[in-house]
Amino acid sequence: MAVSNYARSIPEVFVDAVNQFTVLVRKETQLARTEMSEKITDLAVGLGLLVGGSVLLIPALVILLQAAVTALVDAKIAMVWATLIVGGATLMLGLLLLAVGIGRLKAARPVPTKAIEQLQRDAEVAKYQLRDDHGTPNRAA
Repeated sequence: MAVSNYARSIPEVFVDAVNQFTVLVRKETQLARTEMSEKITDLAVGLGLLVGGSVLLIPALVILLQAAVTALVDAKIAMVWATLIVGGATLMLGLLLLAVGIGRLKAARPVPTKAIEQLQRDAEVAKYQLRDDHGTPNRAA
């Protein structure tokens, strides 16, 4: 945008400000829409991978847990205690994974933070440009 060195009338300044504001709002809306789309896509991919991995791991986990119980029984530990040991360890690991997964989902908030920050910067620039002599409000004579 070029800076003009001639005095403009109030209607010209107003029309220019409205036009620039319209363009700014349109571009910021596009930025927010793009950012939200990216975040929702990332969230959907993450959830899809989580569900797919869970479905495939459940049968494998059951087989491995049965093998662990059998190994403990072969090591002369009673079936009840072997089952409790394996079940308790599995429960603790499952709770840990659940806590980490919840933390990751909370971190992936679908909020357009970049667009919000840009709007705040744009508002500051607009305030600065409406002032003349760096601090004195621009007044019409």
